[in-house]
Amino acid sequence: MVLTLDKVIQGIEPLKDEWRQKARSHIDNLTMPRGSLGEVLVIAERLAAIKETLKPSVSRKAIVTMAGDHGVVEEGVSAYPQEVTPQMVANFVAGGAAINVLASVAGARVIVVDMGVAQDLGKLVQQGKILSYKVDYGTKNMCKGPAMTREQAVQSLEAGIRIACHLVEEGVELLGTGDMGIGNTTPSSAILAALSGLSVAEITGRGTGVDDVGLSKKIQAIKKALEINKPDPNDAVDVLAKVGGFEIGGIAGLILGAAYCRVPVVVDGLISTAGALLAHALAPASADYMFAGHVSREPGHRHMLRRLGLRPLLDLDLRLGEGTGAALAMPIIEGAAQVIGKMATFEQASVSRSVEERQSEQDLIGEGTKAVSIP
Repeated sequence: MVLTLDKVIQGIEPLKDEWRQKARSHIDNLTMPRGSLGEVLVIAERLAAIKETLKPSVSRKAIVTMAGDHGVVEEGVSAYPQEVTPQMVANFVAGGAAINVLASVAGARVIVVDMGVAQDLGKLVQQGKILSYKVDYGTKNMCKGPAMTREQAVQSLEAGIRIACHLVEEGVELLGTGDMGIGNTTPSSAILAALSGLSVAEITGRGTGVDDVGLSKKIQAIKKALEINKPDPNDAVDVLAKVGGFEIGGIAGLILGAAYCRVPVVVDGLISTAGALLAHALAPASADYMFAGHVSREPGHRHMLRRLGLRPLLDLDLRLGEGTGAALAMPIIEGAAQVIGKMATFEQASVSRSVEERQSEQDLIGEGTKAVSIP
């Protein structure tokens, strides 16, 4: 069965309140003071609702690092040259990058995808070391016109969907997003500006570490791209086509595919969250399946998370991308799954509840008895 973008969008369902309530009731009966594990319990509740079980498993993990290049680097928006993109892809394959190290700690596979690197990576594809869903050899310069065609935007989204669903079929239970692409903080900030109407200067950061002159060039490039292309904030595909990137479209598709397959997805930093914004704009219920791995140093990232209603699990001043923040957050999510799935209840452990909880339970029982006696 071919999963089209429209079919997947229509098939994404919000989490069921009955499963949220069931999970909350079970968590409240675990052997600890109510709410004492804080946000971990909120994660556990969401995992149970996503998986529709009180024993959710996320032990089989994969981080999908999407790679693509950007024509806008012509505008001097990055501190690094474009050839770094394929060089870093080779580094991922060799296992020498930060994402390889941190994913290993999390027990996650790293899957590298060529979505639009400006060089031919066919040798790595033939060797089975990366996947190729290459849309084109980099996007066009969005300061001179659309970054890609609408058809290419849909192609990138559907590629991400296919990757997610294939991995779920293989047994992956928790997905993470990652990116590689010199210059990609510029289209990511442009996507946020297009969708939110926020000031470009307010939401644009230094990315790979550009100086004041580079930051000014970046801000001006985004303003020019928005003015020339006039992306429609009510049409996420148009925004992606006008000012986005192939790897950002792939990330958005991966998130949509995860939501369609009812699998949680850990969203990394600015670039990944730009993809999450697009996914949310296309299918609002997809946010139910997202976990924000962290909040980065990029100023626009906090605005993105607020728009999505996501609370970041970590705040460590990260700004690397690759999926590193998602990898660091994965053990927390697995811990939440283990808490709800393996902790004993008060009854199982023969542990007494607090006086207040016992009284509350008796009150509920009393109310239930009265309710039954009403004619």
